[in-house]
This record gives sequence, C-alpha cells and structure tokens, in this order.
Amino acid sequence: MDKAKSVYVCSNCGADSPKWIGKCPVCGEWNTYVEEIVSKAAPQRSAYIPEDKSKVKPVRIHEVTTSEDPRIDLCNTELNRVLGGGLVPGSLVLIGGEPGIGKSTLVLQTVLGIEGKRVLYVSGEESAKQLKLRADRLEHVNADCYIVCETSLENIFVHIKNTQPDIVVIDSIQTISTELVESSPGSVSQVRECSASILKFAKETGTPVLLIGHINKEGSIAGPKVLEHIVDTVLQFEGDQHYMYRILRSIKNRFGSTAELGIYEMRQNGLREVSNPSELLLSQNHEGLSGVAIAAAIEGIRPFLIETQSLVSTAAYGTPQRSATGFDIRRMNMLLAVLEKRVGFKLAQKDVFLNIAGGLRVNDPAMDLGVISAILSSNMDLAIENLTCMTGEVGLSGEIRPVNRIEQRILEAEKLGFGRILIPYNNLKGFDTKKLNIEIIPVRKVEEAFRQLFG
Repeated sequence: MDKAKSVYVCSNCGADSPKWIGKCPVCGEWNTYVEEIVSKAAPQRSAYIPEDKSKVKPVRIHEVTTSEDPRIDLCNTELNRVLGGGLVPGSLVLIGGEPGIGKSTLVLQTVLGIEGKRVLYVSGEESAKQLKLRADRLEHVNADCYIVCETSLENIFVHIKNTQPDIVVIDSIQTISTELVESSPGSVSQVRECSASILKFAKETGTPVLLIGHINKEGSIAGPKVLEHIVDTVLQFEGDQHYMYRILRSIKNRFGSTAELGIYEMRQNGLREVSNPSELLLSQNHEGLSGVAIAAAIEGIRPFLIETQSLVSTAAYGTPQRSATGFDIRRMNMLLAVLEKRVGFKLAQKDVFLNIAGGLRVNDPAMDLGVISAILSSNMDLAIENLTCMTGEVGLSGEIRPVNRIEQRILEAEKLGFGRILIPYNNLKGFDTKKLNIEIIPVRKVEEAFRQLFG
C-alpha cells in the first residue's frame, strides 16, 4: 500500500514545502501555505488520454503551415469584442468574478444563443433542475445544448467522447477533481492538474473550453497563479451587486487586445448588452445642482461620459472624513492636496465624499479634472453650466496634462449633445476642430479651468 504523506503548498504560486512556513520564499506572500495529502508513488500522467499516441516530430519553422481558423461567433457583441472577434477554436478561456455577479448567467445565456453548435455544459455546483429554471428565465433556446452534473474529470472526458461537442463549458474549475491527486477539490494540486489536462484536451482536439472560476477576497482569480498562465484568456466579470451594470474586462488574451471592455445590464431575464453606456450613466436631472461634473473618460478603447458627484461639508468632528466610491481614494487625496497647495482652497477641515455614478470603477487619469471640478462645485455651492463636460489629467504642480484619444472623447461628447468641453491645451496640437459642432476650451492650469466653469 502506498504511504501517503502531507506537504504544504502555497495557494498563491503553488510552491511546496515539507513543513509550514509563514512567508512564501517564492512569491513573498504571508500565510498562504496550506496542507495537502499526496501519494508518495502517484503516477505522473494526465487524466486525458488522446486516441492518437503517435509522437510529434520537430519541424523547421518555415515548414509550419499556418491556416487562419475562423473564430466562433458567440452571438454576443460585447463578449465577441472582449475576446478579440469571437472564440478561437482550441482556446481555453477562464471567466472569473465574485459570487452572484452573473458569471454562470453570462455563459449559459451565451451558449443558449449560439446556433449550429453542439455545447456540453458541465456543472459541478448546480443541479440540472436549477440550470433548467435559469434557462427558462433567460428565454433562450438551443436544442444542441447538453447538460451534465459531474465533478470527476475522468467522467467528464467520457461524456465529452460520447457527446462530441463543439464547445465545452465547465462550471466551475474549483469543483472538478481527478483521481490522480488525493487532495480535495479546489486545492492547489487539483486545480493545477485538472486545468493542465483540460488544456491538453483543448489543444489536441481543437475544441474551445470555457472555464468558470472563483475569486479570492483580494479580487484576483482563486487558486494558484499557474492557472492564469495555463489558460489562453482570462476575463474578469465585475460590478457592484447593488447596481445593475456589469463590466467584462480582459486581463490576459493571447488572441486579442486586453484593452477591450464589455458592458452589460443585469435584468430579470438575463444580461442585456449595453452598446452606448454614456446615455445610461448620465442622469438628466442635475441641472442647477452643485457638486456634479461630467467627465469624458475611456475604459479600454471605449469613450464614456460619466457623472462625477461630490459632497463637501464642514467636518463635524475633529478628523475630516475622506470617502470615494468608484475612484481611487489615494488619488483623490492627492488632488485635494493640489487644490490646497497650488490653488489656495482650504479643504483640510472639511469632509469630502466622492461618487462615480452608475456603480462603475474608473481608473482613467483623465477623470482628474472632473473630480476636482465636482469637489469645488460642492465646496462653493455653485452649479456647473449644463451641457458642459471636461477631460484632463491634473499634475502635482496644478497643470492640466494631455490625455490620449482626445478625438474620441470629443466626438462622444458631441454625439450626446454637449455644447462645450474643456480639454488640455497641449491636446490641440495637430487636431482640426473646424468640423466639430462643439465648443472646445483649451486650459493649461487648474485656475484657468475654474475661471471657465465658475466665472
């Protein structure tokens, strides 16, 4: 009988140690080592055994024949955009997100909307009745969508062999286990071995596989980092559960750009694609209200016009409060320091609250001008003129720095009916403004922007 032994494995990078240690010497993380039971004489083989066992011979690089395989249209414009134009045959795609954010809904809705493709949906978390109830709510029908509830990787490959699907969905990778590893499902060893076997199957058969994964409390994909290295594409599905908008980001993509972004609206009957998010993110009832500024931002390669809300009030207690929702709190503190040091506004003894409307989280530096404008509008209780938007990065000396893709931002503001836009002065170089029906106001410093906004 094989004698089992226990090792300690880092849940972040997968490094192992014969004893527990506090700090991982490989990735430097603390308290990530967990105990796992392994077999001393476990055979090192894959759960997937290909039918053709002929050895692959090395060939010269100029002898390799390349053929442009057509991508699989998922009948989902936003998902196709994030993937780079569709699903590549033989690719391994990992979709992660918080519990209840809508990962399974997104994947099930997508595969039910595909026509002419046989899909095998492997569920390790839900029963067939639960999936049927969700499918009825989504109001999509695909006669070639097969469902199987299974957690054994060996049995999954048997079902794949019997079904011969065009697309395989596994929900989720943390629930799948193989007999080659004695640890429990979701452990570092199980996730690593199962994903490696699935990758081998996808590459040798040309069948694309969609994996659904969990995330940890830090917001990154749960399991060892080797999981993200194995797959071809890593997509993050995120959003605030209290809001109806969801964002699909591409963290890694071997077949396309990682700058793409997909936006969905969560509804009772599933996810609706949002083709023009600016109209939904802007509320039309802020005229005459202070503390509201419209900023032209870009997430990925898509321009947005986002409503920035701020509230500045006298601190009731000794220590002023600083709170930001959807914006980096450290960057807001830096902007407040710039306002106090360079412009002369005394905000040290005041509470400052900032909110990005719609539940989105924006990292574009061009939001800076909109943020400080909303803060000063609330501080002076003066409303910014209606149909005015702005874009620009604020430097530590109070200058307005140029931003990228300025033409896209201006065209988006013009399309939505805005009358004027404040932009950095250096963005005017080589840019023809005669054909535009929107007034462009170039500004060099923060003081110039405030004179244009508040007189």
